[in-house]
Amino acid sequence: MFKRILIANRGEIALRIIRTCKRLNIETIAIYSEADKEALHVKEADSSYCVGPPKVNESYLNINKIIEIAKDSKADAIHPGYGLLSENAPFAKRCHDEGIIFVGPSVEMIELMGEKIAARKAMKTAGFPIIPGTEKPINEESELVQAAEKIGFPLMLKASAGGGGIGMQMVETKEQLLKAVTGVRKRAEMFFGNGEIFLEKAVQNARHIEVQLLADHHGHIIHLWERDCSVQRRHQKVVEESPSPFLNDELRNRLGEMAVTAAKKLGYTNAGTIECLIDKDHNIYFLEMNTRLQVEHPVTEEITGLDLVEWQLRIAAGEQLAIQQEEVKRDGHAIEVRVYAEDPNTFFPSPGVINEITQPFGSKIRHECAVEAGSKVTPYYDPMIAKLIVKGQTRLEALKTLKGALNTYQIEGIKTNLPMLRKVIDHPVFQAGGATTSFVEEHYKKG
Repeated sequence: MFKRILIANRGEIALRIIRTCKRLNIETIAIYSEADKEALHVKEADSSYCVGPPKVNESYLNINKIIEIAKDSKADAIHPGYGLLSENAPFAKRCHDEGIIFVGPSVEMIELMGEKIAARKAMKTAGFPIIPGTEKPINEESELVQAAEKIGFPLMLKASAGGGGIGMQMVETKEQLLKAVTGVRKRAEMFFGNGEIFLEKAVQNARHIEVQLLADHHGHIIHLWERDCSVQRRHQKVVEESPSPFLNDELRNRLGEMAVTAAKKLGYTNAGTIECLIDKDHNIYFLEMNTRLQVEHPVTEEITGLDLVEWQLRIAAGEQLAIQQEEVKRDGHAIEVRVYAEDPNTFFPSPGVINEITQPFGSKIRHECAVEAGSKVTPYYDPMIAKLIVKGQTRLEALKTLKGALNTYQIEGIKTNLPMLRKVIDHPVFQAGGATTSFVEEHYKKG
């Protein structure tokens, strides 16, 4: 096992990785921007290094500086967390070239799954159903219209290099398509440095369900069941749970087997997640594969009893998985909500100083938080500040615990989405397990 790990991230995920490393007696090295010098992850790490000014491109995305710090601190490996550089193939390659282990899959796999059109082709070859769409990037307006009419409206206009819900827009007519294409291209270029776009058939009122995988370097791959991530705003997840209230056991097992088979054919290693859309008729469609740890990984940990960060590290160190598929348990029900520093009506970020915070506590409550009273929420980074995870023996029990926890939870000084989360989990459609990807748009049109 590694002796020393650099965590190339910030906030609650950096704290999450530190927690596992402490249990495994691994020394942790934090990096921080000038805006984060008083952050909790800096205080909790064994050592820390300033990586640059507040702007993310000059700090947490500064590959040269991060590699320099890793070498100076004699780090054995780099854990990228999620977001930032976690799916950056050049960063993973640079780690490899410098003799530093990148905790994640191969450079080739990150490249393949990071390019959505190539990923669609690869998964189709591996036998996983894909959503009807274009097989190559589209540049000409006439070609775009022709493809749209062939596939049929409504459509999803997507950035080929996109992810996290960025660079996506649904269009229902030819006029909407032509109006949207310039904006989607610009956002794709801005966020991913690649303005290529493609079209997919819009699967409406679908469930967004993903399968968590672990794969070692010895050919052993297992799935850790599914997570239902259907409650979203602007194509970004807000509530996640496991098991899905939508799946029956036959569909659950089929989905897990499909995911493992595809990952084996691709030669995947480390932790990864195959994300799918499932329509009302139980048709399964590949959406994307995330070659990293997911924000919502705690719900899987709660029902399986496995520490996913620990297994990421063990796999990266060359260990074999010590568990067979039939030994992966599914105990109880877990739900996670993401707490954002944002206006709950507009979803705009709400930076500022947290004056007071009252956190929920309890034996069935897990709170992964990156802030405390006096913390500054800056405008430079993603506005997610915490995750609240609850567990119950049943979904109803988990929902009751979640409701109590959210009613206790208070953050003063900034706007948060806590009012929205309270409304969502109290809604009869969500309570009944009927929320689809259209839930927020359908039921909260006025905020």
